[in-house]
Amino acid sequence: MTASALTRPGERDRLPVKLSQIDWRFAALLCAVGGMGGAMMYSVAGGSWEPWAANHVIRFGVCLVLMLGLSLVPLRLWFGAAYPVYALALLLLVAVEVAGDTRMGATRWLEIGPISFQPSEIMKIGVVLALARYYHAASAKDARLSWKLIYPIGIIAAPFLLVAHQPDLGTAMLIGLTGAAMMFIAGLDWKAIAAVVIPAAVAVPFYVIFGMHDYQRNRVLTFLSPESDPSGTGYHITQSKIALGSGGLLGKGFGLGSQSQLEFLPEKQTDFVFAAVSEEFGFVGSFSILLCYIAIILIALRIASLSHSHFGRMASAGVTATFALYVLINGAMVMGLAPVVGVPMPLLSYGGTVMLTVMIGFGLVMSTRVHRYVELPKGHGLI
Repeated sequence: MTASALTRPGERDRLPVKLSQIDWRFAALLCAVGGMGGAMMYSVAGGSWEPWAANHVIRFGVCLVLMLGLSLVPLRLWFGAAYPVYALALLLLVAVEVAGDTRMGATRWLEIGPISFQPSEIMKIGVVLALARYYHAASAKDARLSWKLIYPIGIIAAPFLLVAHQPDLGTAMLIGLTGAAMMFIAGLDWKAIAAVVIPAAVAVPFYVIFGMHDYQRNRVLTFLSPESDPSGTGYHITQSKIALGSGGLLGKGFGLGSQSQLEFLPEKQTDFVFAAVSEEFGFVGSFSILLCYIAIILIALRIASLSHSHFGRMASAGVTATFALYVLINGAMVMGLAPVVGVPMPLLSYGGTVMLTVMIGFGLVMSTRVHRYVELPKGHGLI
């Protein structure tokens, strides 16, 4: 039995007790990945803190403090904010449709004064919170198979369709797959899974042909045969594979990656930073990063399993699923095992919005750990 379990409920709210319940191993692993990201930003910029490394390190430091601060927020407040956060994110996605800022052919951003942001990033947290609160009150029968599944399906489908229409297929996939993972974890019946997966698999070719934008379709065709146009649509995957393979076992050395230093590797600071890691640090370096990711995922799942509230279990599992999907999709994309969909490697790639979303999610996970003995009211349905 842990010290926290022996502590009186009132004493658990004291700040020193809460700080003692933070999993500092988890925070150290996040720092390791974020620090490696900063080092790679320095390397791919030719040994300069500008334009990426300094910003990456500062952002990570701010986000780490934010995560630790959010870990002290009572789980009841996360529970109460679940539906309002989802509703706000949904309204912002609708606002993108009406008055969004278009960049590079996609309408994904909202500008409020000097601030520009993507509401779809807020929705990644909103979907997790809303589904966690719904399943907290749902019975095992309703979670397994009943007409009430229309509620979680609606929670997932509304933002999925809005984000896909922007178009942002990568983020839409993350929202849809995270939601599907949470429904599975909640106990969804295999019959319901088969009823969705089989028709979806049949519809994929038709969606590729008739439903995708031209550039999205080209990405899929390029994934199937990148060698058919190595200097055009297949350039990204081809150069990524060259960087991956050229690193060998131990890599070429820090700052000595020819693919990134000579500007052959595209998006070297964002989508393809993992290829740059493999080139400079080889199999050993890239595998070490993956081990850090695996450890982060396993610790987060362990935290989810220890929560006394179903909301805490589901919310932590949902955040972990989103993080795992980031790693899986980006890794597969960089290796040429999946189409290029613009999903970054979390904490390693350059990008403040994704880093902020990931660390807020981990703030929720850590709050679940700190307040794991808290019992939450069941409530009724979506109220």
